Amino acid sequence: MGVTFNEATKALFDGKNFPVVATINADGSVQTSVVWAKRDGDAVLFATVRGRLKERNLARDPRVSLSVFDLEDPLKYVEVRGRAEITEEGGRELINELSHKYDGKDFRTEPPEVVRVVVRVVPDKVTGYAA
Repeated sequence: MGVTFNEATKALFDGKNFPVVATINADGSVQTSVVWAKRDGDAVLFATVRGRLKERNLARDPRVSLSVFDLEDPLKYVEVRGRAEITEEGGRELINELSHKYDGKDFRTEPPEVVRVVVRVVPDKVTGYAA
């Protein structure tokens, strides 16, 4: 049985809060990025571009951590540790959906050679004040 999100964790990811994604570089150091994300059941989705460092890191080593805190009360936070699954299917649609969530408008037009991917984070552990 997988890890499930409690109501506080769901609320953090359903809200307009900005998660920080941590991935592992080839040399073992940590790389972080602020992303737009959404909850999909008890998983978290975010979009990135094929070839960016976080995508290359996750393709090589799928271990990932996402930390998100409540913009209204930063002491309410969760960290989701898990494994990333990457697919090209739905990448452009997801970035547009997330743009509406965070920015209230369509995402900018990108050239056709830009390949958007969906990263699905399947949690192994959820921890933090709101976990």
